[in-house]
Amino acid sequence: MGKKLHDKIAQFQDANNVRKSGAYPFFRPISSGQDTEVIIDGQRVLMFGSNSYLGLTNHPAIKEAAVKATNKYGTGCAGSRFLNGTLDIHIELEERLANYVKKEAAVLFSTGFQVNLGVLSCITGRNDYLILDEYDHASIIDGSRLSFSRVIKYAHNDMADLQRKLSLLPEEAVKVIAVDGIFSMEGDLVKLPEVVELADKYGANIMVDDAHSLGVIGDKGAGTASHFGMTEDVDLIMGTFSKSFASLGGFIAADYATIDYLKHRARSLMFSASMTPGSVASVIAALDIIESEPERITKLWDNTNYAMKLLVEEGFDLGPTASPILPIYIRDNHKTFMVTKMLQDSGVFVNPVVSPAVPSDSSLLRFSLMATHTFAQIDEAIEKMVRVCKEVGVETIKERI
Repeated sequence: MGKKLHDKIAQFQDANNVRKSGAYPFFRPISSGQDTEVIIDGQRVLMFGSNSYLGLTNHPAIKEAAVKATNKYGTGCAGSRFLNGTLDIHIELEERLANYVKKEAAVLFSTGFQVNLGVLSCITGRNDYLILDEYDHASIIDGSRLSFSRVIKYAHNDMADLQRKLSLLPEEAVKVIAVDGIFSMEGDLVKLPEVVELADKYGANIMVDDAHSLGVIGDKGAGTASHFGMTEDVDLIMGTFSKSFASLGGFIAADYATIDYLKHRARSLMFSASMTPGSVASVIAALDIIESEPERITKLWDNTNYAMKLLVEEGFDLGPTASPILPIYIRDNHKTFMVTKMLQDSGVFVNPVVSPAVPSDSSLLRFSLMATHTFAQIDEAIEKMVRVCKEVGVETIKERI
């Protein structure tokens, strides 16, 4: 009994093949806080693989808020928001977030992934359509798979293809375009003005995933719609707390009626335990800091522009990124793993992105900036990046010319 399942699993050798090369780069245990420097195997390593864009994960006010909330409410809520798991601070945070992104209402989920699962699985029905950018986050893809709607993908940021796809859909059908604000691997921005124009022309609604946009772009970091001055043109704004907000969880913001509908239809909300008190209080404290210290976002962009300039001068291919996510294209799976391993050995942490997540000839290192990085840390990391890439034989733009 059960041998077929074990036989099937035994065929998976991708991870073992990389382990044999000595360059396996995943599940690396960190024995310190998530900061610009971390400790791995007792070694100091510069962290350039974090999503903590504003560097708030170790902020004393946020840690104090988490401790106070845990002391008052306990470590968990022991139930879903739908039943016994709603605290007064959940409501407080929802009201704060709705005001922050300039929508009527918001509702919290336990993770950002669960937001997209819950919203996209129920927001449209059998005769409706979900239209996705092909580079949308996995949570958007998985949420759409749970929907009874027809799912249509268009080529990444290709407005001509989006128009072609929209023009073929029934005029009377509900159509929701779901897009990342900042794409999590490529670092480029959605062409929101053009998406809005096409949505208006073809009667579609828009949902923007601002997981990597909040705290990064827009008025006081309020995200993509704010950045483009198009908040009223976007129907749903989604965000996560595990990045700029230094916690764990997520939310969706929209008009009152839509949020009320989602509260009673989104299964990943109704049937999952609610955000822990410590996590909620952390987000409230982070939001206080983000709204009162806009200089943090300025410093994040100073670091981003500085690093981008150095990397381009060294001949690295960064693609069309326009964010603190800098994809350094290696364009070879094995070399990507080797550079990652050699960089860690020399004291720099970056994230490898390889097939099947991207084609092998599009494999890259995800080099991401934090507001708390110093120029000296950036200099050190890029100096080591240049040396290691030369040792591995990575072909850069400069060398191709």
